[in-house]
Amino acid sequence: MSMQTHGTHAHAKHGKGEAQAAAGIANEYLTFTLGEEEYGVDILKVQEIRGYDTVTRIPEAPAFIKGVINLRGTIVPVVDMRIKFHLGKVEYNQFTVMIILNIAKRVVGMVVDGVSDVLALNDEAIRPAPEFGSSIDTRYIRGIGTVDQRMLILMDIERLMSSEEMALMDRAVQ
Repeated sequence: MSMQTHGTHAHAKHGKGEAQAAAGIANEYLTFTLGEEEYGVDILKVQEIRGYDTVTRIPEAPAFIKGVINLRGTIVPVVDMRIKFHLGKVEYNQFTVMIILNIAKRVVGMVVDGVSDVLALNDEAIRPAPEFGSSIDTRYIRGIGTVDQRMLILMDIERLMSSEEMALMDRAVQ
């Protein structure tokens, strides 16, 4: 077994692109919509996908924190990303979805307009997020993924959910 591991490391030295192509390595992203845009989040952070259900509102929580749900005995804070990203009028209908994420040993619900599919993207299909100066906050964007004619805004969901502004969830839930 150690020989096989050693061989893998030796192969990786040939170059990242070559090793990825040989191994078929690509990251998978769950794609979802917010307004007119399509986003992607690392599939490994997704625990489950559920239809939107009523939440218990937490007093004095920011508007984007819809409240909490009881998910099989775990109290889960729920963030409406449409409100968080200021996407105008927010409607709850049969397409509204809650993505349950497992981030940094915490479970968080994220409300989105809908879930599309799962896409595998290798590094060549991902471009860095453009710099917009101070007018747009790109801290939580990992990059822009391109697949055929589709452009996906790939979110650094762990950075977003563990950010100082989202730390309000810790206080709201405790």
